[in-house]
This record gives sequence, C-alpha cells and structure tokens, in this order.
Amino acid sequence: MSELPVIDVSPLLADPADLTDPSRAARRAVAEAIGDACRDSGFFYVSGHGVPPDLPHRLDVASRRFFALPEEVKAEIAMERGGRAWRGFFPVGDELTSGRPDLKEGVYFGAEEPPGPLPLHGPNLFPAQVPELRDAVLDYLGTMTALAQAVMSGIALSLGLDEDYFRTGYTAQPTVLFRIFHYPPAPPDDPDTWGVGEHTDYGLLTLLLQDANGGLQVRTPRGWTDAPPLENTFVCNIGDMLDKLTGGQYRSTPHRVRNLSGNERLSFPFFFDPGWDSEVPPLPYAPGRRWDGQVDFTGTYGEYLLSKVSKVFPRLFGTL
Repeated sequence: MSELPVIDVSPLLADPADLTDPSRAARRAVAEAIGDACRDSGFFYVSGHGVPPDLPHRLDVASRRFFALPEEVKAEIAMERGGRAWRGFFPVGDELTSGRPDLKEGVYFGAEEPPGPLPLHGPNLFPAQVPELRDAVLDYLGTMTALAQAVMSGIALSLGLDEDYFRTGYTAQPTVLFRIFHYPPAPPDDPDTWGVGEHTDYGLLTLLLQDANGGLQVRTPRGWTDAPPLENTFVCNIGDMLDKLTGGQYRSTPHRVRNLSGNERLSFPFFFDPGWDSEVPPLPYAPGRRWDGQVDFTGTYGEYLLSKVSKVFPRLFGTL
C-alpha cells in the first residue's frame, strides 16, 4: 500500500474525436485527480495505461540477462563509446547524485536516431550478447511516449489549458530519455548508502516501472513515504521543468532509493521532456519564481538539460 493516489488514466487514451459527453466528463475527472496529486506531492500511480503486459516482462527478462554478464562484457557498450549521444553502460558508483556515487549500475538510452551534431541525440548502444534487449527497449520507448503524451494531456486539462497544449507545443518533438538501473542490495547496517540519493527530476514527466523489490521513497508534505511497486502500474512524477512552468503550483518532489530487499532490484525510469530547441517560459498564467534553489532559467530546454547532466558524469561531460 502507499499513500500516493492511484489514477486510472484510461479515459485519456480515447480519441478526442470519438468522445461522448460522459467520456469528456471522465477525462475532466481524471485531470482533476492528476492536478490534486501534482499540487500535493507531484507523485501518483498510473493505472489503466494500456501498456501490453508482455512488454514490461520482455524488458525485465532481457535486462536481467544483460546485468548478469561479466563486467568486461557489459563494458563493451560503455558510455565512453557512445560519444555525444551519451548512451550505454556505466558501472556501480560511476553515476553521481548530489555529488555522491550511487549504489547502482545502469544503461542509458534515448530515441533511436542517426549520428548528428546535437548532444544527447544519436544511436543507442545494445549488447550483442542479449539481442532481444534492442527490440524490447525500442518497443518500450514508442509505447511510453504515447502514454506520456496522454498523461500530459490530463495535466494540460488540469491547468485549464487545451488538452493538446503540450502535444502541439513543448512536446511536439519531445526529448525522450530512458534508463535501466540495477541496484545491488544495500548494506543494512549502513544508513548512508543509497542506490540513488535524494534528488528531483529535471524535466516535465517521469514514468517509472519498478520490479517487485521496492525501495523508492518520496518526501511528501507529510514526510518520507514509501512508493512500493503496485501490480500493473507505473509511478508517475513531475520534474523541475513542470514545477517551473506552473510557477510552483505543481511540485517537483525529492525522492530517493535504498534497496533493502536483499535481492537485486531493477527499475526503468522513462523521462519525457520538452523538445531540445523549445523555449521554456512559464505558462501564461504562472508567475515566475525560483525553483530548485536557482534563479529562473531562460533559454532552450537543451541548454538547461546540459547544465544538469554535466554534474551526473563529470568525467564524460567533455564528450558533449
């Protein structure tokens, strides 16, 4: 159980051209629930999402096969080989959160594109030893992009905007980033060792698939609370950019992970953000303010994102 709300988003998946009056009322009800969650903690569970159940299963099985490989084999797709695209594998302790190494290893992915001049864009790196991981990841990226657009339509409605406000603007050509993280069990006698330390996400929206082992905690207005895995749901949270766009009305909330299950833990965060070249002023009604302890940002989303990721892998930042 969790104190975070579970929201059935299936009404948001319907074609707007086919809506009846009851369907429109159902969409408004979902939007109101999303708005309440975003104003409270910025976290909620998504059910009724329409993601085929075999897709997360395929992704999980292929990911476990990859992380079971020897370190030197996983290193064949190391991030150093991804160049400006910043794709590939990193070992335990390489990623920093708030300046401290995390107790996790993982693989970075993004939208599959040909090599080009833009940082964080380009082809993904996939392991030859686990060929099924490629199809699972690419299928997942397409499916989750559609789901994220639907959730953003609910967020738009909750803000009194047209439901296509984001789809035809900020996320018409979204920045899509995807991670697969593998967490070894944390030492039970070391309270300072975190799989991921306390942080907020950078962008608009995160959709998280997690396995059965738990470990995610959210700092709600009532204190730290667990966000355990609930069957056939995704954990959804908003990031700093949506906090900024709403002038702080919607909350980008700190969260962290400590794997005390005694098992290997997998999680699959999917990040759905504005287009790389999108300007990011506040929404029309939202007053500007400081957020994330910094002055308001002006410029494109890509410039903002680069300023953030430079702190995660500082040794690789020169490749961008």
